[in-house]
Amino acid sequence: MKHATLRQLKVFECVARHLSFTRAAEELHLSQPAVSTQVKELEHHAGWRSSSSSGAGPTSPRPGRKCSTTAARSSSSSARPRRRIQQLKGVSGGRLNVAVISAGDYFFPRLLAEFTRRNAGVVLNLTVHNRAELLRQLADNLTDLAVMVRPPMDMDTVNEPFAPHPYVVVAAPDHPLAKRKRIPMAELARQRFVARERESDTWHSMRQAFGRWFGKLDVVMEIKSTETIKQSVIAGIGVAFLSAHTVTLERQVGNLVVLDVQGLPLMLDWYVVHRAKKRLPPVANAFKRFLMTEGAALIEAITHFSVQKATRVRRAPRGKRNKGA
Repeated sequence: MKHATLRQLKVFECVARHLSFTRAAEELHLSQPAVSTQVKELEHHAGWRSSSSSGAGPTSPRPGRKCSTTAARSSSSSARPRRRIQQLKGVSGGRLNVAVISAGDYFFPRLLAEFTRRNAGVVLNLTVHNRAELLRQLADNLTDLAVMVRPPMDMDTVNEPFAPHPYVVVAAPDHPLAKRKRIPMAELARQRFVARERESDTWHSMRQAFGRWFGKLDVVMEIKSTETIKQSVIAGIGVAFLSAHTVTLERQVGNLVVLDVQGLPLMLDWYVVHRAKKRLPPVANAFKRFLMTEGAALIEAITHFSVQKATRVRRAPRGKRNKGA
């Protein structure tokens, strides 16, 4: 490996640390093809192949692990000043990578705005996904933190609840049930429903809320877009089961009402999730602490939905870590 350059070693060490060409490219401010080229050149000098052709990262056989250790040691002397500067800078100037399910799209930017107001210089990378996409973000190590309702059960992750997440049934103001009190679930189950797509977080929550009635529901439309569902309900097509955090504006202007149904709202939790073995950067740790200490109060203030008197029903005990199967 006498022909290997310090830059090649540095690039390889970054890829091995992240197990992701994409994340390494982001950290090094290079294109993914450039990172791949540097790694391939190092492989050529070493006489072995250590990486896959995908963006997920190296497969890390034994020679690759040895080279990663060598690369880390070789670049440590030049990296120390940079690390010291980052330590002095703390959170400010860091890059926050966070992904959230689509229901969080209605309040999460305001949480980020408050966090960045307190921590000037933070660079934000927010992505919004449905459940399946968000799980892929975690599996491929493309995000530091994920915010969701149902943490994965087949990954080694740290899952911490930080705020209540209520689900309600909404209807147009002129719906026959709009002014009824204590509506029985049996009567609600006879209504026409506009629902989120199967396997979404909202779909799973709806199945949990309705229990034995779920299979009897008259679902006239399944739609991936929460916005389209709300417009369909406003138009009178049916009622909908949605996160209370997604209908704040419509409730305020009177376009939608929350039905008073026995057993609802269904109370779940917002979770902040990350890979158990992942070393979070300082800015991600700071944002996680921010969510844990202030997230619940801020979300309630943003969405104007109080949960103090609601019955809390959870899918599973509040746990901090799920050991993947």
